[in-house]
Amino acid sequence: MDSTQERTFCKWLNTKLEANGYPPMHSLVQDLSDGVRLIQLMLLSGDTSLGRYNKNPRMRVQKAENVNKALEFIRQRGIKLTNIGPEDIIDGNLKLILGMIWTLVLRFTIADISEEGLSAKEGLLIWCQRKTAPYKEVDVQDFSVSWSDGLALCALIHNHRPDLLEYDTLNKSDRHGNTRLAFQVAADHLGIPQLLEVEDLCDSDRPDERSVMTYIASFFHAFSTMDQAETVSRRVEKFAELMQSVWTSRNDYERRARNLLSALAEVQEQWAASRFIGTYTDAKEQSAAFTAYKHTTKRTWVTERQDVTTLFGNIQTKLRTYGLREYVPPAGLALSDIDHAWNELLKSEAKRSRSINAQIRQIKESLRKQFADLANDFSQRLHDVSLDLSTVEGPLEEQQEQVRKIQMRVPGLADALARVAKAENDCITANVEENDYTVFTCQDLDFELELVTQAIAKKISFIDNQIVSRNMTNLTPAQLEQFESTFRYFDRDETNTLILSEFSAALASLGIIYSDDDLIYIHDKLIQDYGAVTFEAFINLLVDITEDQTSPDQLRESFRGIAADKPFVTELDMRLAQLPVGAIDYLREVLPSSKNEVGEPQYDYETWLHDVFA
Repeated sequence: MDSTQERTFCKWLNTKLEANGYPPMHSLVQDLSDGVRLIQLMLLSGDTSLGRYNKNPRMRVQKAENVNKALEFIRQRGIKLTNIGPEDIIDGNLKLILGMIWTLVLRFTIADISEEGLSAKEGLLIWCQRKTAPYKEVDVQDFSVSWSDGLALCALIHNHRPDLLEYDTLNKSDRHGNTRLAFQVAADHLGIPQLLEVEDLCDSDRPDERSVMTYIASFFHAFSTMDQAETVSRRVEKFAELMQSVWTSRNDYERRARNLLSALAEVQEQWAASRFIGTYTDAKEQSAAFTAYKHTTKRTWVTERQDVTTLFGNIQTKLRTYGLREYVPPAGLALSDIDHAWNELLKSEAKRSRSINAQIRQIKESLRKQFADLANDFSQRLHDVSLDLSTVEGPLEEQQEQVRKIQMRVPGLADALARVAKAENDCITANVEENDYTVFTCQDLDFELELVTQAIAKKISFIDNQIVSRNMTNLTPAQLEQFESTFRYFDRDETNTLILSEFSAALASLGIIYSDDDLIYIHDKLIQDYGAVTFEAFINLLVDITEDQTSPDQLRESFRGIAADKPFVTELDMRLAQLPVGAIDYLREVLPSSKNEVGEPQYDYETWLHDVFA
């Protein structure tokens, strides 16, 4: 039955489309899936515009918009659709599609049939029974098997137009012939399209009721025009429907025009009342809101304005078609009023855009100056600290006190740099990339602060070490220079202290070797006494060792032991003696060297010891 219905309903729809210049459909499932044909059908059956739609949809969402627009139009016409949505039509749910079309058939073809106080199906059946009552071979009881032999169709035609066929001469047993004859006469002389095939009626155990009703309804409408009384009544009815349609369209136009004008005025009032609070975040939020308005609300209004204009044109066209007086909208709702309001909106938009952009530019400029002031001031403070550090003079203790005071200014600089960083982050947030008011970045200033901090620490260490060296009266200047240079060399992190590995390497470079246990004991003892292996602790230890152990002769004997009595020592000798790597690197740097016959360096420890202890 679905195939019969599909074919019948497709033909029925084609009669509507072709009559208005649209190409016919070939498949309900395929041709209705994009919504275009459905909208065309609705345009033909309605008297209002459906607005814009996608005439060549390719994406599913575009098809869904078309179908949804058509279904919504159908519902607005008071036609109840059950259990069908856009996806059912797009996906080709034939059963639901047939049900929808049947609803349209009932609404637009059968619903207006009235006979003896009955309407729609019952009225059509009564009409058929009344018209075929004189024919004894015809007994119309339904819209199915009663029509399977073609005689009922021939009887309807003969009753109204006996000149088109001779009923009495028909072969009453020729089911196919009678049906084919009725189809041909109806199509050729009555303008009734052949919605059914002969086989649909004659070769089916139970012809499809909906398909038969759709076809028979065409006969009702065709023959009803022959009755002058019905024609007059229909003319009045048609005019009433026309006027009602115009009235509905006018109300719709006025309502939509009034709403559009109100919305345009409201948004302009909001912009006029809007204020900036002076922050970039606020300005950017207002800019984003304005952009969103243009991409959403404004586009909705553009569409609505076009639809309202089209609706007004349709009203006037319909009135002119029937020679009726043109429609004049109430004061303030004419198309010219809408055009004027739209032009005012465009002016307000331009003003709003300029004010937002000006505010953003002003805020960016303010952020540039704020950062530049903080950065330039911080740089000057750093310069002042560096200058004060370079001019420290006087006795060592006084210098020590002066540098300590300078060091106390560093925390304040760190706080100031944090304010610079915040100002820079504000600039980054506001997309401020260039700044003509300063050459500094926060990274530059942070680097310079680190250098100043290190310079202060080094200055303090230097003065402290000088005080220690000055107090070491039992060491020669050469020894002090050697010990101080050794300490500085192995103080890799410049903390003016030595960790265990640095301490071990420093002693080894001076030829002082201890077992691991002894070395750890001495290191821990110095930490206990001094808090760390400071320069003072290192010098005092070397004084004790020098007084008791480190004579030139003892060192010379130690080097000879490492060199196997050679007057020079090689890197291999030192590695075999298991000197720490740091001590080896140091000795390679300070010992005089020469090349042997194979190009390997030989280190002259005799000359070095002579120079050190001279």
